[in-house]
Amino acid sequence: MPRFKLLVEYAGTRYSGWQIQKNARTVQGEIDRAIRAVVPRAAFDLYGAGRTDAGVHALAQVAHLDLHTTLAPDTLASRLNDELPSDINILTATRVPHRFHARHDAVARSYLYQIATRRTAFAKPFVWWVREDLDVAAMRSAAQALVGTLDFRSFTDDDPDEKSTRVAIDEVAVQAVAGFVLVRVVGSHFLWKMVRRIVGVLAEIGRGGLPVDAAGRFLHEPSRLPARLTAPASGLFLERVFYEGDVRDWPLRPATGGLSAGDLPLHSRAAVSIL
Repeated sequence: MPRFKLLVEYAGTRYSGWQIQKNARTVQGEIDRAIRAVVPRAAFDLYGAGRTDAGVHALAQVAHLDLHTTLAPDTLASRLNDELPSDINILTATRVPHRFHARHDAVARSYLYQIATRRTAFAKPFVWWVREDLDVAAMRSAAQALVGTLDFRSFTDDDPDEKSTRVAIDEVAVQAVAGFVLVRVVGSHFLWKMVRRIVGVLAEIGRGGLPVDAAGRFLHEPSRLPARLTAPASGLFLERVFYEGDVRDWPLRPATGGLSAGDLPLHSRAAVSIL
């Protein structure tokens, strides 16, 4: 049976995450439906590189599809897109060896979070607007304590007795760009709500509500405070999934159109000019 590697982008606003669920609309469920429409009665298996939660978006989710079909990969992608809603798009489909596995072969994942530094009429589903000016330098300094193989139990609802809460984080970058404060987190894998809680803690430090060393302290002193600071799903994007040999050096830039500094209210420009 041929195996296809799918690169998928989607706006997660209308979906209850990636994975198929009973009585809920999901991204995987929509792709499943499209496959059945394009290749009726064909047996197939579809696996994603990772789950995204309700409301979370993806710039380049990876999935593999085992499907009996004579369609060329480009034709398959085009026909699937004809059946998919406009907020889900198959970017590419390529034939891959059967040993390739979208999830098991992934060596790292990158998430991007967009904090808007001004109120926006158009980008609300894709940002978290923080009203207060953010000290980006303080956020960046705090982020360095989160790099390494560390225990993120304070940043997740996963049970440490049932699942390890240690995660290898390669990078936590914070940068002000075009009306956003962007946070990129790159790691081996991620726990439930982990990235959103990292962002929430960093934003609270940027506001001045927590000291810079708070992020590091939460790694050594379990706390429920990161749960109360969880950033909304709207600003979170699965940015990339990495496999052996993939290049990881790429610019940090908004997933959606920039909010230019010239358009910002005066009280917000300080946040943009920090960098």
